[in-house]
Order: sequence, then C-alpha cells, then structure tokens
Amino acid sequence: MVMVSGGGGSVATYRTVLRLPGLAPLAAVGFAARLPVTATNVVLTLHVAVGLDRGFAAAGLVGGAVTAGIAAGSPLLGRMVDRHGLRPVLALCGVASAVFWGVVPLLDVAALAPAALLAGLLTPPAFPVVRQSLAASVPDEHQRPAFALDAMSTEVAYALGPALGTLVALALPGRTGPWLVGAAFVVATTALWWLDPPVRAAGTRPGEQPAPPVRSWLRGPMVVALSATAAAILVLTATELSVVAVLAARGETAWFALANTVWCAASLLGGWVYGAARRPPPTAVLLGLLALGSLPVALGGPWWAVTLLLVPAGAFCAPALAAAAEAVGRLAPDAARGVATGFHGSALMVGATVASPLSGVLIEAVSPAAAVAAASSVALVVALVAGAVGRPRGP
Repeated sequence: MVMVSGGGGSVATYRTVLRLPGLAPLAAVGFAARLPVTATNVVLTLHVAVGLDRGFAAAGLVGGAVTAGIAAGSPLLGRMVDRHGLRPVLALCGVASAVFWGVVPLLDVAALAPAALLAGLLTPPAFPVVRQSLAASVPDEHQRPAFALDAMSTEVAYALGPALGTLVALALPGRTGPWLVGAAFVVATTALWWLDPPVRAAGTRPGEQPAPPVRSWLRGPMVVALSATAAAILVLTATELSVVAVLAARGETAWFALANTVWCAASLLGGWVYGAARRPPPTAVLLGLLALGSLPVALGGPWWAVTLLLVPAGAFCAPALAAAAEAVGRLAPDAARGVATGFHGSALMVGATVASPLSGVLIEAVSPAAAVAAASSVALVVALVAGAVGRPRGP
C-alpha cells in the first residue's frame, strides 16, 4: 500500500509524536470526551423505543434531531472557539449537556425531539477540538502520524461508545442511564476544559486576528477535502447497513459482532501503516481505494465470506479519513481553523445522515448490494473530482 519510513519504523514514528508536548494527554482526554458523544444516539434511541415504549419511529425522530443539531452546531461552535477561545465554549456546552441529560427522563417525545436538537447544537466539540489542536500545534513533519492516531482513536471510540451506551440504557433503565451519560459528559468536558489544548498557532490568541471571510478559503481543495470526508462516511455507513441486512436475511445476525471487529481491526492496521508511511497516496487515491475495496462486500454470502470481504474494505477506512482531516487542518487559516474543523465535523454527520435513509431505501427496494454499489459509485466520482482538483497544472 505505502512505503513505511525508515529510521526506527512505525513504532518509533508514533512514539515520537506522542512525546510531543501535550500530545499524550490530548489523545487520552480527547478519547474519553468522545465516548459519550458516540453513545448519545443509541442511548436516546433505546430510551425512547424501549424505556418510553414509543417505538423506533419516534426514536429515529429524536436521534435524527440530535444528529442534525450536531451537524449544524459544529461550525458555529468552531466560530466561537476562534473568537473567544476554547474554555468559554466548553463551559457553555458542559452546562447545556448537564441540563439536557438531567431532564431527558422527564420529557415525552414531543418535547424530547426539540430538546435533542438544541442539545445537538451545543454538544461538546470533542472531535473538532482535538483535530483543531493537532493542526495548530503539531509540526508539519509529524502531522500525518498525528492525524492517523486520531483516526484510529475515533475508530475505537465508535466501537466502544455505542456498546457502552447500549449497556447503560438496557442495564440501568429509568433515570439512571441518562443521568450517567450526562455525568460522563460533564466529567469529560471538565477534563478537556482543564487541559485547555492549544487551538491557535503559538504566539496568537483567540480574536487577536480577524477571521478571513469563509469564501476566501472554502474553495476547491477545501471543498474536495470535506466532500471526501462525507463520501467516505457514506461508504462506511452503507457497507455497515448492507452487511447487517445480508446477515439478517441468512439468519446469521449474531455473527455481525465478529465481522464488525475484523472490519475495525483492518481499519486500525491501515491507519497505522498510513501514519508511518514515507510517501502515502493522496486523499483522492485513498478514497478511490476505499470505494473499490468496499465493492466486493456487495457479493454477500455466508458470514465468513462477508467477514473476509470486509478486510480490504476496512484497510482504507482510517487512512482515507485521516488524510481528509489532515488536509482540512492544513488548508484552514489559523484564525478560522475552528470553523474549518467544524465544517469537517458537519461533513461527517452529513455523510452518515444521507447514507442511512438512502441505503435503507435501496436495501428494501433492490438489494443490499445496490446500497454498497451506489455509495461506492458516489465515492469514486468524488475521488475522480478530487484527483482532478489536486493535479498540478501546467504552465
């Protein structure tokens, strides 16, 4: 896939990154702060569908509200970080999360949906803040392994968070589950507030430099990086839903946990290799490889075949997402980096939001293979456009 750097190999590369001032605490606290965010949707879904016995349609309404809120709020919170600094934003979001999760057990669906939308708008920006800090504080020569580590951390957070959220929602019914999630938000946000990682280049303070107009930097390369992010999530979500549908149709749903574990492991390995690479492929190539590597999943088959087919699909997950995140951080002006990483967070949410209903319709109306093929085709188109935009122009 790539050529691994010499001089100590990949282990030495990551060790060097983690020895940079503040990087190890940022990785640890950032990971902890992301867990309650990844658990939010499943906890609200189970609370509404099971705890309130209102069914999964109502649960989907609440889950969609919080997702829409996060997508819309991410760049707005990023703008606030650029102007006022990180701590005031974290304080506001921490209080909002505590209030929301405190009243969740007291609300019916009619009130819970708009409350979830507001809570989504003020969800602590754990994902964008870590990426913004990496872009602002990590030297250029260490950016790639730093963002690869971030992509791998995100992979693990999305594997653990929903599982822990499911356990909390089912084992602690009533008020205890939501209150525990709220407590996790408060503790994690407080830890991130205390750490206060740098979100601007050394020697500059929030609001010291006027932010350039969005139209001055939200152009071709940045739009491509954000589109690649959304396209990658589109492929991942469509693949996941298609695998679930294939296994369910064969009565092999119990094997999804194993298939998902192998898929995540392949992604972690791919991210590790990408971060230690001397000359990795560009974002466009990685996105194209993700799309092509996911196409064989459309073949379906028994659980063991699907599991094996997920290996090439997973190998390019973390690399594609890490490359796009690195590009966003590199292209963003320092005074507008919060907004840019906020847009990146929105791109992640938009990709997932579009993928779920689109894949569901294709799975029901055609087949699981159609969902994978459609998502991969979109990603390939985005990859081709990204390659054309990033190609050096002649004199």
